Amino acid sequence: MRKRETWRLRRWWPFLLIVPAVLFFISFALGRYPVAPAELVRTLWQLVTGRTVEADPKMVTVLLNVRLPRVAVVLAVGAGMSMAGAAYQGMFRNPLVSPDILGATAGASFGAALALLSGQPASMVQLYAFVGGMTAVLAATYVERTVKTNPVLALVLGGMLIQALFNAGLSIIKYLSDPEETLPAIVFWLMGTFTDVKGRHILQVGVPLIIASILLFYNRQRLNVLTFSEEEARALGVNTKRVRRQVIAAGTLLTASSVSICGQIGWVGLIIPHLARSVAGPDYRQLLPVSAILGSSFLLICDTVCRNAFPVELPIGILTSVLGIPFFLIIFKRKAGSL
Repeated sequence: MRKRETWRLRRWWPFLLIVPAVLFFISFALGRYPVAPAELVRTLWQLVTGRTVEADPKMVTVLLNVRLPRVAVVLAVGAGMSMAGAAYQGMFRNPLVSPDILGATAGASFGAALALLSGQPASMVQLYAFVGGMTAVLAATYVERTVKTNPVLALVLGGMLIQALFNAGLSIIKYLSDPEETLPAIVFWLMGTFTDVKGRHILQVGVPLIIASILLFYNRQRLNVLTFSEEEARALGVNTKRVRRQVIAAGTLLTASSVSICGQIGWVGLIIPHLARSVAGPDYRQLLPVSAILGSSFLLICDTVCRNAFPVELPIGILTSVLGIPFFLIIFKRKAGSL
């Protein structure tokens, strides 16, 4: 089985490396300000090599100040959410787990809505959302400390309780919001969008992505062991409590930083790990990088469609749900047929 999965992955690697690069250039070329492929390649090459750019200044401004930050953030968010989902599904030993199981998305949504209700600027909305997501997960992990018999079940229970609590708080904020200005802003943020992405957001999502990726790749072998029972993992010498703490820290960083910038984007962290397993198998040494590549590619496709397929830009959270639900049903049907 291991040899078959290795051969299959080697067959897929060229495709996995080429497709994101192609999507990168397509996303740059398409938009309200279309750019010819040849002109795009020539301009990017001149920018990379440091030569004098012989192109329309408007096009250079659009590429560097609008599309480059957006494409970079979309790739980072897609990769981060997919890796978090893959790690959580292994840690919780449940294929239906997504990165928001511990309440990070609910906490971030509450924090962003609170900032919008109090009239905070965009930078503070992102800070409130990030702090809200981190606070929610910390509260969920506190429940685990009170239940000693089954720590995984305790985490799930804590996540459910915290999600319900923050969702109730979000409903209160919606009820108190101005229906003419504040409430539409909250609803639009909750649907997810990359419309307001700026250059500074690359660092805001890139730094957590690097830190979390290091934690996940450091524990990749231990994640393989965590897919067994708690007793088996401990018998193999794995400190399950410490590994769970590190995986939760990484997943929370990825989820909170992503949601704070772009709002709620569902299904990416749920369906992409399943697709990655069909390509790379269950070994986290291959599953994590493949999940990152497929997640970033999927989200970039969705963002490109949202920007270009409609007269006005469609919130990306709507499209990921429309595509994610039937895709997940197909995967679930295949999984059920193999049982």
